[in-house]
Amino acid sequence: MNINKSQLKRLSKDTNAVQSSHKMDFPIKVLQIGEGNFLRGFFDWMIHECNKQGHFKGSIAVTQPRPAGRGKIAEVKRQDGLYTLMLRGFHQGKKVEKTEIISVFSKVIDPYEEWMEFLALSENPELEFVVSNTTEAGIKYQPIPLEEGKPIESFPGKLTAFLYHRYLHFNGDAKKGLIMLPCELLERNGDSLKQCVLKHGRDWDLPKSFIEWVDRDNLFLNSLVDRIVTGFPANESEKLFAAWGYKDTLLNTAEPYHLWAIEGDPSIDQRLPLRQSGLNVHWVKDLTPYQMRKVRILNGSHTLLAPLGILSGLEEVKQAIDHPEFNQFLSGAIEKEIIPSLPFDQNEMKLYGESVLERFKNPFVHHLLADISLNSISKFKVRLLPTLEEYHRAKGRLPDCIVRGFSGLIRFYKVNEIKGSYMGKSFAGKDYVVRDDIKAIEFFSEQWLSYERGEIPLRQLIEAILCNQYLWGKDLTGIPNLGNELCQYLEGMID
Repeated sequence: MNINKSQLKRLSKDTNAVQSSHKMDFPIKVLQIGEGNFLRGFFDWMIHECNKQGHFKGSIAVTQPRPAGRGKIAEVKRQDGLYTLMLRGFHQGKKVEKTEIISVFSKVIDPYEEWMEFLALSENPELEFVVSNTTEAGIKYQPIPLEEGKPIESFPGKLTAFLYHRYLHFNGDAKKGLIMLPCELLERNGDSLKQCVLKHGRDWDLPKSFIEWVDRDNLFLNSLVDRIVTGFPANESEKLFAAWGYKDTLLNTAEPYHLWAIEGDPSIDQRLPLRQSGLNVHWVKDLTPYQMRKVRILNGSHTLLAPLGILSGLEEVKQAIDHPEFNQFLSGAIEKEIIPSLPFDQNEMKLYGESVLERFKNPFVHHLLADISLNSISKFKVRLLPTLEEYHRAKGRLPDCIVRGFSGLIRFYKVNEIKGSYMGKSFAGKDYVVRDDIKAIEFFSEQWLSYERGEIPLRQLIEAILCNQYLWGKDLTGIPNLGNELCQYLEGMID
């Protein structure tokens, strides 16, 4: 039966698919600053899972960090805080396709229109947590004034005003401090947020006792999040809405895999029962192992793959995984070179490596190599160069896959400027665009031009690249045999 899409009603609390179990009558325990796809596909789903199991019994007040989010926050209001989440992909060898209506938002506030209502949330005695995702640029100090009744745009400024209002309302009660859980992809995100809040407090000449209360009675926890949230599936939405009998402008999609490592005392799980609800959440003393394995294995694999993949005519990560040669190349790099270079439990690292490859196979995630290739020089420096050096130090030889990837990176930056963009050509002659620091791109372009003119041999080009400390932060010509091996690979990559 064909359903006229104009007849479909928007998802709301009156939608037939919304069962009694979705009714929200829990107290607000969380303030969420961030209305976007990621938190709705990650943290909010987690709280929904905790509530289903009867462990948390709390709801969320959600607000947007920037005025530009006004449209999305209005949509959340129009749908009574409800939205549909689809988890799709592979998990532990099994295909997963699960659809569920998420109901965790009990209050939706636009702080730029409802500033005083936003501050009034701080008076809630049952509030315990502040969760945020405002992008890495969101946790940044900006000198701004504190003006009575006027909304503050910056996230740290907004949070400082909120905490100060709470401090005043509860007369500095030590038991009314909050736990901040920033999800921004910023190293030591909790520490950075706390420093911004303290600086605002000092700059606004707020009482010393408030500064001490923030420092002593509130927790700013560093955390690392990991889940690919793919957002609204525009190409499928009408078909899905017709099947469900309602439309949902907030429909969200994500992979099944999820990880949240939080640098905090495990006892906090009694208050925020993520782990006891069976979620892949770890309360840890030190985030370093989790950050390093993600950067070296997951992010490093992407950076290793992107230049070579684009040069070979591939467009998406999954295409590379489905390609026998690339699959073997990437699997070998992870198993034999990256993991042995990490100073952590090798079995745990292997399990994580297997999960990464499984995630790359997800047919619902269209991860473009062109997007991954953005700023590949700095990414190689952080994600792959340490593995190359540590592998050589331990084994006395160079890691073959990573050297091959390094060669592909150098060949990828064989570019010419065309109408303001730097363009390269794949092995088959197909054009691609390189996006990176302009000084780095210009350097590569000049070196390759000198080579093509016959002014320098290939080995001299490689030496110039390796000794450029602007690119790598150090001179790499001292790594034995690196120049020779790069030269051998590059000879096979040049027309």
